[in-house]
Amino acid sequence: MTANADKPDVTGEEQEQEPVVVRDRRRIDPETGRRRSATSNGDEAHVPESISGTLDDELARAAEQGGGQPEGAPTEQPAGEQSGLHQQVEELTADIKRVTAEYANFRKRVERDRESVIESAKASVAGELLTVLDDVERAEAHGDLTGAFKSVADKLIATLDSAGLKPFGAEGEEFDPAVHEAVQHDTSAEVSGPTVTTVLRRGYQFGDRVLRPAMVAVTDHAPEEPEGSDGADPTAQS
Repeated sequence: MTANADKPDVTGEEQEQEPVVVRDRRRIDPETGRRRSATSNGDEAHVPESISGTLDDELARAAEQGGGQPEGAPTEQPAGEQSGLHQQVEELTADIKRVTAEYANFRKRVERDRESVIESAKASVAGELLTVLDDVERAEAHGDLTGAFKSVADKLIATLDSAGLKPFGAEGEEFDPAVHEAVQHDTSAEVSGPTVTTVLRRGYQFGDRVLRPAMVAVTDHAPEEPEGSDGADPTAQS
């Protein structure tokens, strides 16, 4: 017996093997992520439990619970939840408006206080220079305000005037106890009411603030006496 006799005879049909066919039986399409609903011929796709993996079942179940919407798609919110969100938005908007108004008021108050402090500082400095202005005024009245001294005095007065210092108190003004300090009083028929007739010391104000009242002499109105009256009682007998 030869070696070829030990091998079984193999026909040509047996040598031809059946081709391998791979069928995609996954329930979830790996490209779209959605569940496959039907086969190409219209029948419901059926995957045996032995072939279908646990992962496919879980993915299919999750797709059903998600309503079949792809991942990242917007979901509709209940009406009650939307109403609550709108209310929160309105409350936050109201809070922002209130905080903005409070901040605007705070800035205005700070700016007003800052200006008040600046004005007070200027008024304080001007008040300390009032005696210097009195000396300048007396020197001018005596004819001593000449030369370089007059030039310096004019610059000082111009600087204080530009800063807001204003003098007041002149003869012929109506007497005002808020800005005038009466140190002398007289009566005359030539005036119709209390009138400033003599200014003994000029007054000054800085803005709306009176730094020093004017020291004045006041003349009040007095009716004229009838002519020929000597002050005696006309009913008295001689």
